[in-house]
Amino acid sequence: MEKRWIRKPAPDPDKVRHLADALRVNEAIISLLCQRKVCTFEEARAYFRPSLDSLPDPLLMRDMDRAVDRLVRALHMGEKVLVFGDYDVDGTTSVALVYSYLRSFFGPERIDYYIPDRYKEGYGVSDAGIDFAADHDYELIIALDCGVKAVEKVAYANQRGVDFIICDHHLPGTELPAAVAVLDPKRADCPYPFKELSGCGVGFKLMQAFTQNQGFPEEPLHELLDLVAVSIAADIVPIVGENRTLAYHGLRLLNDRLHPQRAGLDALRELAGIQNAELNISSLVFGFSPRINAAGRMGDAKRSVAMLLAESTEEAKEKAGVVDKTNQERRGFDTSITKEALEMIEQDAMLRTASTTVLFKQDWHKGVVGIVASRCLDKYYRPTIILTESNGKATGSARSVIGFDVHQAIEECSELLDQFGGHMYAAGLTLPVENVPAFREKFERIVAGRILPEQMIPPVEIDQKIQLSDITPSFFNLLRQMEPFGPGNSNPVFESEKVYVTPDSARIVGNSHLKLTLTQDGRHTVDAIGFGLGEYLEEIQRGQPFSVCYTVEMNEYRGVKTLQLRVKDIRWE
Repeated sequence: MEKRWIRKPAPDPDKVRHLADALRVNEAIISLLCQRKVCTFEEARAYFRPSLDSLPDPLLMRDMDRAVDRLVRALHMGEKVLVFGDYDVDGTTSVALVYSYLRSFFGPERIDYYIPDRYKEGYGVSDAGIDFAADHDYELIIALDCGVKAVEKVAYANQRGVDFIICDHHLPGTELPAAVAVLDPKRADCPYPFKELSGCGVGFKLMQAFTQNQGFPEEPLHELLDLVAVSIAADIVPIVGENRTLAYHGLRLLNDRLHPQRAGLDALRELAGIQNAELNISSLVFGFSPRINAAGRMGDAKRSVAMLLAESTEEAKEKAGVVDKTNQERRGFDTSITKEALEMIEQDAMLRTASTTVLFKQDWHKGVVGIVASRCLDKYYRPTIILTESNGKATGSARSVIGFDVHQAIEECSELLDQFGGHMYAAGLTLPVENVPAFREKFERIVAGRILPEQMIPPVEIDQKIQLSDITPSFFNLLRQMEPFGPGNSNPVFESEKVYVTPDSARIVGNSHLKLTLTQDGRHTVDAIGFGLGEYLEEIQRGQPFSVCYTVEMNEYRGVKTLQLRVKDIRWE
């Protein structure tokens, strides 16, 4: 697929020189910092050494004082608390964090957790969950990673004498639920300075405020930041500001092999085959997230929470094994449904040329439609919605291209929907089955009238041009200090011009991957791999110079570590 190369603007050269003199660091690295709005010595110090002392005061969040007062009242009045969370990674890590932290204060007999059944109860706060709380004398529910749109459900809970504290990070509707407190940085009236916390991050802020209110030491709470890091990675929130600080310290916990914090994640790490690797955001996304998510997608998300809460190595391995097996089942559904979905597009001339992909099939597994939407987006780069039937309704997931707000486009079809919610790039929706054709037509019309032609070409954002000779071990070590990488603080992408492949080095590996050795001046060479770029082999072998864009990584093979370029795209001069 053709890609759109977007070269980021060069930073102010005076700022680069000034910061380079202050830090005595390679100017290429300083340019990267300035592109990320890190332009002073103080900003650089905070960037390279994120401090938990710099976290914003949790009481700046709207309703936080009310939430803490209600939680403290529950603690001192002997009330029972139910921790309620969504069934995805963000929800289950939120539940594990809040439940495990509060259990030490409330005791196991006064606190429990509840994850709704994806298929029987659907997304978010449910009548069944409220009934469970009321029937078992829970007077307070803490809802995590859900609830900001649960106006009717919270009203029902109030009728049954159950209070709610909502900790959410999704976009609110026009009316907020009548809860004791609605904690959501995206509330229009919320002055909290950082708006992009994960759901687990909002739960962490509630625990932080509770801890400060009661004068408890914060160290035990900070030991739960590994869960926050996993949630940040899985929910693809920007890794800037407070998220970057939380992820930085969470990863430090995860990589402290001498003092492992969580037996469940340690067991999962082994099953993912990354027990000897240093974890980063990418390894959390690809190693942890699918396995934790699979429990909720394929059945009971409580299995993931039980794994995260496991206290012994033996229990952790047993729980992680169940979660991993569930993920293997998920892969089977994922592969077969993706194949079927792509065939539906390829066999329909209108679908092939449309501005959107909207597919519906009654018997697709509800637990993998979000994954299938992402797979279809990778193949046909355009806003995508995959729907299946559940409880007599069409329900599914949406994914979007860079720069296009799919949540807003879905909202404009709201008269055809029962419910919807989510973010700019990912959303969920439910509608009557008979409305699917009308929804597909209107959604296509809205998107086609608004999306720009260039938004339907996958972008590759390039930070700066460098020479291959610039890529040295010391350069790479400086790059690594810019981690954790992720949205908003991406792994730098470099461009090098007039590059040649060394004789006989280019070859195909693993069916479609391009393996080669590059040179720019005949003296400096560096190995490279381009995943899925095997189609370029014939052109490369003609010997003409080309430009290449890539990230830099360390490759380990048979115990030997060498620098390697991960090629994103190639263009000929």
